[in-house]
Amino acid sequence: MYRQGDVLLVPITAGEVPATAVPAPRDRSGRMILARGEATGHAHVIVGPDTLLLADRDDIDRLFVKVVTRARVVHEEHATITVPAGTYRIIRQREYVPGSWRPVAD
Repeated sequence: MYRQGDVLLVPITAGEVPATAVPAPRDRSGRMILARGEATGHAHVIVGPDTLLLADRDDIDRLFVKVVTRARVVHEEHATITVPAGTYRIIRQREYVPGSWRPVAD
């Protein structure tokens, strides 16, 4: 597992990626955003020449990433981490608020 701030990358098998997963849209700069900070606007971005970010068409908040060789996760306020080849589920840290859960805001 790899964690950067409130984003966790959990290794999974390629077969665990749902059939409804499609390439996730990139931002205006062409970046693959794993999570964007609500408070700061900073983003957790994955970069790599052979990296594919996927979103479940049935649940756009479910993200997956396929890395063929290696990738890096970068963020303005965290150290860059290197992610080896593999398939990962992206999990956003949540916090409890009375009656429900919400993503942690940075």
